Amino acid sequence: MSRGPAPPSGWPAPTTATLAGRQIALEPLAEVVADRYFDEFPEDRSRYGEAARAWEVHDTLHCLQWAVLDVAGFVSLEREIAWLANVLGSRGFPLGHLARNLELAAGVVDEQLAEPGAAVAARLRAAAAGVEPLPPAA
Repeated sequence: MSRGPAPPSGWPAPTTATLAGRQIALEPLAEVVADRYFDEFPEDRSRYGEAARAWEVHDTLHCLQWAVLDVAGFVSLEREIAWLANVLGSRGFPLGHLARNLELAAGVVDEQLAEPGAAVAARLRAAAAGVEPLPPAA
């Protein structure tokens, strides 16, 4: 395994969000998404080293919170994902993996949050569909 990037530091990722008046624990959702993500993209463990899972969970926590906040009308998930795609793309991260991560997150939300999560899952799927792949390097 390569050394890869350092683990997330600085401002911690959110661990809870309020959805339809109910406190939602985001960490268990992000952990399931991470399991599924690495089942599909095991090469990312080698590419990003020991911090791969920490970054996967960290970014997924933010995406989940943004989706919940989008449903509540406080942020634009589309705008936040565009920002994240720009950051990740500038680091050479394959944006198709980001789109798939959002789809996986939508599936987990559907499974684990049922009715209150339907709108969140729909927002995540729409955001996934809007992720633009980077043009090939010249």
